[in-house]
Amino acid sequence: MTREEFIEEMNRQLKLVRTEYNFTQDVMAKVLGISKKTLVEIEKGRVSLGWSGAVALCTIFSGSQVLSGKLGGEAGDMIRAIAFQDLKPTYPKTMGGKVWWRVIEKSGEYTVQQNILSQHYRILDAEDGRVFSSFDITEIRNRLKELEGIYE
Repeated sequence: MTREEFIEEMNRQLKLVRTEYNFTQDVMAKVLGISKKTLVEIEKGRVSLGWSGAVALCTIFSGSQVLSGKLGGEAGDMIRAIAFQDLKPTYPKTMGGKVWWRVIEKSGEYTVQQNILSQHYRILDAEDGRVFSSFDITEIRNRLKELEGIYE
């Protein structure tokens, strides 16, 4: 998923999340820090939340079943995968992917997993620390080869 696709999806989910929380447009606009007019325009598909707004929606409403069901669990993993695309950040430890992840392959001390809903991939080390995330399996496999070359 690209940044643009993520933003478009969050634009589409905004009204559903608002309804899930039983918020009026006034309340939702206040929570997101935007005007009611802007919220109405987003819900009608005329304006976009943008990257910051989409991230804010996912962060503020991290407990949303609508968003979890659409994104495959907590949105933070997906947001980081998109934000850090083409970068090599250091990630904190994960819980090993017991709910939203399936193992694609294991190679030495590394495990490649794919999120069952969002379809993005990640590489975990032997202690379930996230090493790399991407939507591109070729990029994941290339990074895995780099890691194996470094740690063999």
